[in-house]
Amino acid sequence: MAGFRSAWRRRWNRRVDRVLAPGSDKTEDAMENGAEPYDLARARVCVIVNMGSGRQAGESIAERLREALDGRVAQLEFRRIKKGNDLLAIARDAVADGFDLIVAAGGDGTQAAVASAVAGSGAVMVTVPGGTFNYFARDIGVGETVDEALTIFEAPELRRIHVGEMNGLIFLNNVSFGAYPEILKRRESIYRRWGRSRVAAYWSAVVALWNLRRPLLLTVRTGGTERKFTTALAFVAKSAYQLETFGLEGADAIREGRVALLVARARRPGPLVRAALRLAFGKSARYEDFDMIAADEIELETFPRHEYVAHDGEKLWMDSPFQVRVRKNDLAVLVHADAGGRGKG
Repeated sequence: MAGFRSAWRRRWNRRVDRVLAPGSDKTEDAMENGAEPYDLARARVCVIVNMGSGRQAGESIAERLREALDGRVAQLEFRRIKKGNDLLAIARDAVADGFDLIVAAGGDGTQAAVASAVAGSGAVMVTVPGGTFNYFARDIGVGETVDEALTIFEAPELRRIHVGEMNGLIFLNNVSFGAYPEILKRRESIYRRWGRSRVAAYWSAVVALWNLRRPLLLTVRTGGTERKFTTALAFVAKSAYQLETFGLEGADAIREGRVALLVARARRPGPLVRAALRLAFGKSARYEDFDMIAADEIELETFPRHEYVAHDGEKLWMDSPFQVRVRKNDLAVLVHADAGGRGKG
């Protein structure tokens, strides 16, 4: 394993050396603990655009990225995606093809898929928000509009950030159990009827929660201790920004390099809907509504074992137990030099 890590470090440093600004300090310590200016002119760039994200403005976003990057980079290639399940394979191909910079244009699900391919490689990721909420873009200081994201290329800076991992699955914002995967199912039908908007997203949450029938039985193991919960909703958070947006605790723990598990104390639809409405209006009772556990690593066991899981706005079936951990400094991202110090969380 030590030999593999050394080889990976050499590969990382060789690729990064090609694109860091001339004269910058390229030591490993600088890469892990600080930030580096980035020389776009030397970068081979692949832009991955999810045409179905958000309000489906993918073609417009692609054109704006072409205008921003054409003639400023060593190579520019676009790969448009129409089906979300193609994203991970396309992103992995881009990394394997040796692109230095992978631009991900789309919502949080798009960002998570591209991050899964880029994390641990020698490539660098750029986030261009194109979804409904864009929590990851806001968490790392990119902003929530395409205009804000395009300013990255005026003063690009490379930073390394932490990502979450659960049973090999990379996540950037959260992974959720219980009610939230059902909310996503309900949301899609509401989107098809009324269109994509934040109001529609919140309404889908209320409808799904009100119709919830089965509580989740959850066992949590961390630091040699074990706790059992019966709950309607549990989620592991990786985005400090998202927690702060909803007035929940755990943001400081995330910035310290841990994940935060929040378990709703509500077991039935009525109390859970009231808690959800408090969240939506920024009036969460925090300690009254949720229990919180922060740790570097957490093991979760659910009943039933075959559980419907949501991750960064996507959903899939997975088998318990779930091993959750933080992969520290494992994703290289490009941000504007004035984006502030968010990134680590």
